[in-house]
Amino acid sequence: MVVTGGDRAPSRRPGCGLARVGAAALLAGASCLCYGRSLRGEFVHDDVWAIVNNPDVRPGAPLRWSIFSNDFWGKGMAENTSHKSYRPLCVLTFKLNIFLTGMNPFYFHAVNVVLHCLVTLVLMYTCDKAVFRNRGLAFATALLFAVHPIHTEAVAGIVGRADVLACLLFLLAFLSYNRSVDQNHVGECFPPTASPFFLLLSLFLGTCAMLVKETGVTVFGVCLVYDLFSLSHKQEKSSNGVIHQRSPQQLGSPQPPSLPTHPHRENGKQHRFPHRGAWGGCHSPSPPEPKSSGFPGSPRAMWSMMRCLTARSNRNFLLTMRPFLKRATLVISYVTVVLYFRLWIMGGSMPLFSEQDNPASFSPYILTRFLTYSYLLAFNVWLLLAPVTLCYDWQVGSIPLVETIWDVRNLATILLAVVMALLSLHCLAAFKRLEHKEVLVGLLFLVFPFIPASNLFFRVGFVVAERVLYMPSMGYCILFVHGLSKLCTWLNRCGATTLTVSTVLLLLLFSWKTVKQNEIWLSRESLFRLYPRHASALNNLGTLTRDAAEAKMYYQRALQLNPQHNRALFNLGNLLKSQEKKEEAITLLKDSIQYGPEFADAYSSLASLLAEQERFKEAEEIYQAGIKNCPDSSDLHNNYGVFLVDTGSPEKAVAHYQQAIALSPSHHVAMVNLGRLYRSLGDNSAAEEWYKRALQVARKAEILSPLGALYYNTGRYEEALQIYREAAALQPSQRELRLALAQVLAVMGQTKEAEKMTNHIVSEETGCLECYRLLSAIYSKQEHHDKALDVIDKALQLKPKDPKVVSELFFTKGNQLREQNLLDKAFESYKAAVELNPDQAQAWMNMGGIQHIKGNYVSARAYYERALQLVPDSKLLQENLAKLDRLEKRLQEVREKDQT
Repeated sequence: MVVTGGDRAPSRRPGCGLARVGAAALLAGASCLCYGRSLRGEFVHDDVWAIVNNPDVRPGAPLRWSIFSNDFWGKGMAENTSHKSYRPLCVLTFKLNIFLTGMNPFYFHAVNVVLHCLVTLVLMYTCDKAVFRNRGLAFATALLFAVHPIHTEAVAGIVGRADVLACLLFLLAFLSYNRSVDQNHVGECFPPTASPFFLLLSLFLGTCAMLVKETGVTVFGVCLVYDLFSLSHKQEKSSNGVIHQRSPQQLGSPQPPSLPTHPHRENGKQHRFPHRGAWGGCHSPSPPEPKSSGFPGSPRAMWSMMRCLTARSNRNFLLTMRPFLKRATLVISYVTVVLYFRLWIMGGSMPLFSEQDNPASFSPYILTRFLTYSYLLAFNVWLLLAPVTLCYDWQVGSIPLVETIWDVRNLATILLAVVMALLSLHCLAAFKRLEHKEVLVGLLFLVFPFIPASNLFFRVGFVVAERVLYMPSMGYCILFVHGLSKLCTWLNRCGATTLTVSTVLLLLLFSWKTVKQNEIWLSRESLFRLYPRHASALNNLGTLTRDAAEAKMYYQRALQLNPQHNRALFNLGNLLKSQEKKEEAITLLKDSIQYGPEFADAYSSLASLLAEQERFKEAEEIYQAGIKNCPDSSDLHNNYGVFLVDTGSPEKAVAHYQQAIALSPSHHVAMVNLGRLYRSLGDNSAAEEWYKRALQVARKAEILSPLGALYYNTGRYEEALQIYREAAALQPSQRELRLALAQVLAVMGQTKEAEKMTNHIVSEETGCLECYRLLSAIYSKQEHHDKALDVIDKALQLKPKDPKVVSELFFTKGNQLREQNLLDKAFESYKAAVELNPDQAQAWMNMGGIQHIKGNYVSARAYYERALQLVPDSKLLQENLAKLDRLEKRLQEVREKDQT
């Protein structure tokens, strides 16, 4: 397990290939055993927002170029509310998952597990080729990486695919860069570039890694430093091709030799050879490593550095470095262009985070920020060393701020600084020692990928995130295994065996911890229930439960832990609002705004609650305060626009809808609201334009529906039919859309299809009042009046609460009875209709018509005149009254003749 060895000999034993296959199988098996349970997992935590609710990913969403202009969560990168996480290639893998297997989370998790297996295998290959000289150490490193519990969030959480896939591309880019350097001249000072293809391939793979996750770009820095410190050495080759470093005497050093003359003794003591592992047996024995002090103060090391840097003479220095400088210039220029593109796609602005996301970055004190950021580095290292307590969401008060130099946690920071300084000095001391590149690569892999998450250059949106440690953990594993290897050389056989057994037990313990951690990530509920002392977890549990009392309990417990948790205050306020406890809700929402003045949703919720109580002035003040504190919130502008429409200020509402769209060009809700506003103002062309613009953003049923209604109400039935068919296909379970489609079909004369569709809806929901009314119209058009009367009676049996609706049903029933010439029954139905709704002018007129036909002219006139009061411009009523006048006049003339 913790084997060491000298330079690898060119000769190989016949069983080496079989050993490689066996090692790969063991690594893949260990990875699958550790993460096999994650295949039963659901979409949890960020998966919901990145996949289920992501408009670029979810089923039915077409593959559009917007994937390359939106962030990881489906928002436009230029929007102020965007998270600015640009990962289009990862989003494409989610889209491919859905295309091939639908929204089944099993296959999403399976891809993550397979990717983790591949990363583990490529890491072993990388360590074998570029780090260790013994394959046993490469295998041990990869095995530790495969089972480490810190990777659970990245592998078991589907959104962690960004970290896993970026890590795979990171390693491939690193290998391609190494392959580009002339392997026949590695060991010479600044070897030339042998393969421009592999150099360009490394740039391509590094770019792909960055487009999967931002940390992938750090591979370019790793490659350049590794090139400078490891590949570009001045060494000599022996006759058999094995590279040896020059001794100080060979380099012309005036220092006396410090190595012992006997190759197997040092200071009179026998030098122990460690036992080789299974892979180590594939190489012929090599001489032991000569020991050195390992500190930069060593005259040998300093002389070696100066010798390499001067490159025989200062005049030839640049000429000697030219191969490396060409590669470095190409890489640095390319990275500059890539980073410029990254800033451009972000709209030239950084993401906006709240204090809840990263409290330290909002501290007004520089000392607090420095001490806390420094401690967080040590905390991350501790998670790698001892992953005992793991958490899905290290936010808010999960890690208290370090506010004073007397905080005992600063000791961990100091210890980390000392260790990192010693390791760095060790690398500098070993600048000319090819055998010490394990520490160099370990540090590069540990430090560089973590830089974007360190708050060093910009504020990040988390305190600690375990999945961002996926890449840096490679460096930790390399350093850990290298350290164990060194320990073995310093211990006797019994001590080395004990250390090996302890390492195996540690790997088993890590494997068990990983398996148990996977069970936590199976569902959102199990994930949140793990952390009963975590305010955010309790708040999330409250949002998951359907029981209002249980949700209230979770919110209250979250507030006990953190009384200033603005989201818990917001959620509890909304819960009380739904329970009609409005005054308590108002208090809580005001507190949520106080502790989170940039939380736009709290302003909207509080203002809408005040508007419900008709406290319009206070509601408007809240909206205006919200817009002042959250000027970039498109949702707040949209909600304020709705408020203005409801309170009779449509002109002002237009401005806020347009501002919402300006802030968020993909805000289709604001576009639809603006379309509805123009429709209410009678500007159908402007309404249609905004509906169509919203459809360019997302072809959703809720956008298609108002456009279909516009077409229907303006007599454009063919277009309405097409729109409603598409909407019903997108949401086949939505009753209103299918009913609207059936209504369009009925108007266009396709009564059979309309009847079939409506009856199908009734079979699913017998209480569908509108279905019965539509069926009545369909049967009436088909002249099946008995069927029409039957469905109207069923509708009346539902006993609608709205008297106007019941009045309309009686009116429709009267019409059907009149068509069957059952005038007396029809008259009774009309009479019931006007009793419920005296403003039903048509019913009054029809009652007059029945009396007119029956010759009751006085009654007919009374009903006609009542109807005429309601619709004084009705020509039909005026004509009926004129007919009635003529009939009465004729009748009067007849009576006069009879009398004479």
